[in-house]
Amino acid sequence: MLALTMGEPAGIGAEIAAKAWYALRDGGPAFFLIDDADRIAGAPLARIASAAEAKAAFPRALPVLHRPLPVPAAPGRPDTATAPAVLAAIKEAVALAKAGDIDGMVTNPIQKSVLTAAGFPHPGHTEFLGELAGTGVPPVMMLASPELRVVPVTVHEPLARAIARLTPELIAEHARITHAALLRDFGIAAPRLAVAGLNPHAGEAGTLGSEDQAIVAPAVRMLRGEGIDATGPYPPDTMFTAHARPNYDAAICLYHDQALIPIKTLDMAGGVNVTLGLSIVRTSPDHGTALDIAGKGLASPDSLIAAIRLAAQLAENRRKRA
Repeated sequence: MLALTMGEPAGIGAEIAAKAWYALRDGGPAFFLIDDADRIAGAPLARIASAAEAKAAFPRALPVLHRPLPVPAAPGRPDTATAPAVLAAIKEAVALAKAGDIDGMVTNPIQKSVLTAAGFPHPGHTEFLGELAGTGVPPVMMLASPELRVVPVTVHEPLARAIARLTPELIAEHARITHAALLRDFGIAAPRLAVAGLNPHAGEAGTLGSEDQAIVAPAVRMLRGEGIDATGPYPPDTMFTAHARPNYDAAICLYHDQALIPIKTLDMAGGVNVTLGLSIVRTSPDHGTALDIAGKGLASPDSLIAAIRLAAQLAENRRKRA
């Protein structure tokens, strides 16, 4: 059983939750929604009082753990007054997962600007979940699809700052966390990591920049010395081709767009955000709140469905290795 959080109430979360239930009600994986049941439309609902009631309800209705919003949610018009409820849903799902009452959690997209305006101190879900369910290592964002897994070493920060932050240790740390997750969560017995270069042609032996030789290559050597199958740095313009992708299980990328452009180009609908380095399983659809189409019935549930299915698979893999 999985818990799905409400996300931004003015966004598409409730709509895609209802559509995902219709897609999964006959074969699962089963999930329940933590949200204000009074605002959910598009599917029959079953109000539940606890996670334990969700399994029996799921085949006939979308189970909802009713958590009223302080103000009504207007599609496309976020309100900072709902921020405490959004965060409370995340905290409740984490608590249920840590207690073993659910197998994992799936988070609907949040509106970061609204939460920031309400005093939320984190850049996003990943860092918040690291605070709530960390394991002593930094939480790491992976984007996963059937064709590609990517991990950005730096995420939501200006590109100049991201490059300035790169060190061999930072790259190696993200690669170690990725390697551990591929073993435990994805069930890959001998994970292979490909590390992207920073400059065109991965620096071309230093003629197009020194960072690949001075920062990226030492990280790869460090990892290989620890017994991790890491190779690189690879030219970023060729490492994501159909010919190259079968040679690795995850790509360690150096900044946000280097990771997200290839996976979104390959599979915009099926990409899933996975937080690595947590004590619990957490996935999320790889899209935002879509305020521009909220309330119009146009939102696709495909990425959410993929996130639910992947969360269930990761949880099962963890059980097998426990």
